[in-house]
Amino acid sequence: FGVSAAAATVTVAGGSLFTDFTSDDWYFDYVDDAVSLGLFFGRGNEFDPTQTITRAEFAAALANLAGVDTAAYAGDSDFSDINGQWYSGAVNWVAAMGYMSGMGDGTFGAANPITREQMAAILCRYASYKGMDVTKRADLSAFSDAGQVSDYALETMRWAVAEGLITGTSETTLSPAGSATRAQAALILMRFAALE
Repeated sequence: FGVSAAAATVTVAGGSLFTDFTSDDWYFDYVDDAVSLGLFFGRGNEFDPTQTITRAEFAAALANLAGVDTAAYAGDSDFSDINGQWYSGAVNWVAAMGYMSGMGDGTFGAANPITREQMAAILCRYASYKGMDVTKRADLSAFSDAGQVSDYALETMRWAVAEGLITGTSETTLSPAGSATRAQAALILMRFAALE
């Protein structure tokens, strides 16, 4: 990925141009790495770094990180909202592996924003499957909203914070139910890749 100063565009692998950010943006290197590794793709000539990442997009990025042939999982699904979609194979894979589950109403919630605590839980499950050490735990007491972490995600959030995958949204807030942008998700996934 290079930058054309004249056009203020970002050139990525394959010659695509992203016109909506430059090397001056804090997330440039993380998006650069994530795109170079094939974890993320743009939306036409834009990456949409500040747009909220969806559950389906995160599932696809994780499948790309894992090197999964998602075409092998692209058949019909029990989730009513993913059949025939570009991400159906990735969603079927994360569900089959137990990394993500549906919403309890027959849908995956593909278009829903993924939350920070959901990302922590998913990455911890994936790390455990890969045989990585998932025993580290952070003390979350410095965060005033630590009590808002869902019971199912408490230990995985403590692990994600201990590993530096997820940091506070401020010095005193963790925002476990908050969403993440595509750029932030790229950062989190690249931090995870560095642990492998």
